[in-house]
Amino acid sequence: MRWSWPLNPRPASSVLLFLRPKPYQIPKPCRCSQAPSMAKSLDEADVGILCYVSSLPGFRGVLKQRYSDFIVNEVDLDGKIIHLTSFDLPPEFSEEKAPEKNPHSSDKDYSGEIEAFRSLSGEVDAESLRDFLEKIVDSEASDVASIILSPDSDKSHRAEVHNFFKRNFKFLVTDTVEEADTKCVRVRFCSGDGGAKNKRGKKRKEPGGSGPKNERPFDSRGSDNWPEHLGKFLRFHLFKENKDTQEALGVIGKMLGVQQRSFGFAGTKDKRSISTQRVTIFKQHAKRLAALNSRLIGIKVGDFCYVKEGLVLGQLMGNRFTITLRGVVAESQDIVKAAADGLSRNGFINYYGLQRFGSGSVPTHMIGAALLKGEWKHAVDLILNPREGERAFVRDARESYKENGDIDMALRQFPRHLVAEKAVVSPLSLSLSQKAVLQCLKKCPGNYLQALKAIPRTLRMMYVHSYQSYLWNHAASERVQRHGIAQVVLGDLVYCKDDTSKKLADIDNANSEDFFDFDNDDIQIEMPETTLSNEQFHLVKVVDSEDLLAGRFNFDDVVLPLPGSKVLYPENDIADVFHEIAKKDGISLTESVHGAKEFSITGMTGDYRRVFQRPVDLVWELLTYTDDNIPLAETDLDVLSKTKPDTAMMNGIISGNSSYLAKKENAEISLDENYAAEDRNKLSTEIDLPCNSDTPSAKTALKLEFTLPSSCYATMAMRELLKASTSVAHQKTINP
Repeated sequence: MRWSWPLNPRPASSVLLFLRPKPYQIPKPCRCSQAPSMAKSLDEADVGILCYVSSLPGFRGVLKQRYSDFIVNEVDLDGKIIHLTSFDLPPEFSEEKAPEKNPHSSDKDYSGEIEAFRSLSGEVDAESLRDFLEKIVDSEASDVASIILSPDSDKSHRAEVHNFFKRNFKFLVTDTVEEADTKCVRVRFCSGDGGAKNKRGKKRKEPGGSGPKNERPFDSRGSDNWPEHLGKFLRFHLFKENKDTQEALGVIGKMLGVQQRSFGFAGTKDKRSISTQRVTIFKQHAKRLAALNSRLIGIKVGDFCYVKEGLVLGQLMGNRFTITLRGVVAESQDIVKAAADGLSRNGFINYYGLQRFGSGSVPTHMIGAALLKGEWKHAVDLILNPREGERAFVRDARESYKENGDIDMALRQFPRHLVAEKAVVSPLSLSLSQKAVLQCLKKCPGNYLQALKAIPRTLRMMYVHSYQSYLWNHAASERVQRHGIAQVVLGDLVYCKDDTSKKLADIDNANSEDFFDFDNDDIQIEMPETTLSNEQFHLVKVVDSEDLLAGRFNFDDVVLPLPGSKVLYPENDIADVFHEIAKKDGISLTESVHGAKEFSITGMTGDYRRVFQRPVDLVWELLTYTDDNIPLAETDLDVLSKTKPDTAMMNGIISGNSSYLAKKENAEISLDENYAAEDRNKLSTEIDLPCNSDTPSAKTALKLEFTLPSSCYATMAMRELLKASTSVAHQKTINP
């Protein structure tokens, strides 16, 4: 099979816009006004994925034929690539620690912080803080009470206050309390074991009142006699195959007899992959986890150490990907070489991938649209109704519930992995849900809003965030089609040049993961809410004529907003795209039609996302192989067990940068070096592509390694490389 392309070949150095031949149009309404009986599977065009950066032709290649063809290694905030390297236990003893000097009774002068707080909260609160700090210095920790700041009904201002203490006073913790029917910020001294937070950094509210016992954020059973010399968190590296992060931790938690809230992690990884990431667990000994390795299937844990703080979502720089495209077919060797070089040099449109919108025939953004319009019953129907492509027993359960509405029967029939479906009709084992929908419907028939709130907050907010992503994708396509990628245009939004790249990396890492709402009533649930601090807000500006004349910005700096109450919109025709699409779906981006703030665009502050992204440190190699069952890339477990892919089955390895592989073990990267010289990864090795091989069974694979910031989709990079859809339906056509 050969692919032909309608455009004439261009030099690899050219960067042109490659678009679908059909002119861009504002999409039709997302069909959220009526529940589809058996909707078709989602295609890229349905969610606004339309454009390519380069006019370079692509080639045929199969993505994710094996789990080992998609390897993900987390990159921590220090730029270190996380690998599983050891199963050894850490020492559980240490030298007797010298008495620590109390950092709160030291000579530290907090006058600067107090003055900054004065400008934030006023004279009265600043003086209260000054007196409180003096008490901490002069008193024993156990004798220090707390202070309650002035009444504050402004939720965003309270969040600023919380963030201020988090940044400037590590020994103080804050939460929100009600005093005389008014919300206030309470400030308390953290003695080291109190004031603990959940894995999103929030105060946890437990049923049954307040107090130390009910403020424990972790499942602390069996940890009362924890050695004082050990950090309270065991950090380990989680290696998993064909399991998402929550599923893997659920298995480990069940074996340990602890609840899933005891774990902390920086981000979730693809299920259909092999991945390694850091995880923390509260007060568990390494030997207990290590003992599980012989019983775990598709999961391994190692690289144990004890640390003082647990991980929270967003504490990562990105991910290192090792992706193998099998069954490569191209017109010539030059096409593959130019495409790989072009991806490194030209990058890709930073779309939200199809994973963001769900794998079923009812996309998550359709449910999100129903929620934004306040159509609670319709949203429940979309979650529960039969779907195309599901296994027979799942379809039968959906059909049964749709026909007779028997909740008890549906509970028995729905598989355990359908969390949202079961949450809608019962508490099941969802300890995170405060009320079961079944009880709600019995007490208050037709209360579908409460039914939706029984779904874990991370999942139910995913629906609304999915609709934000849907709007963003369409706006990005429109920006590229109307104005190209060669330069910024008047009215574009850009990241400010006078701020450090570190701050910009922090914002990219925060997309839908890191920022949170201290005042949310449901803070037992981790929440991937997009919330902009004032600092982030000021990092974005609108390009004016002076910027254009000075040439201060280029397309790399252009961002688009995820709609919310605090974001800026471009001051050009692209702003209309957001509002026009939402209007066709019956949604307003400026007004809420219902009182459920969490399901309202105006209830979220919003965020920004780069339109364009280049892979970092991209290297590649071409492999030939004869057996589809032989792995072509080493996993951490392969390296650890000293087993490598069968080199006899790989009839010659031609590397684009083989010297990199030798440095992989302790590799460190910096995402601040996103845009190196154009010829940084230029590969000089000649490649003989076996398109005309005399051996019929000989096949070609392209293996790539590169790093992306968190929230970027590697599948979108592969789409740019192949010039082909990443949808499951398309992959089935080339890999039946």
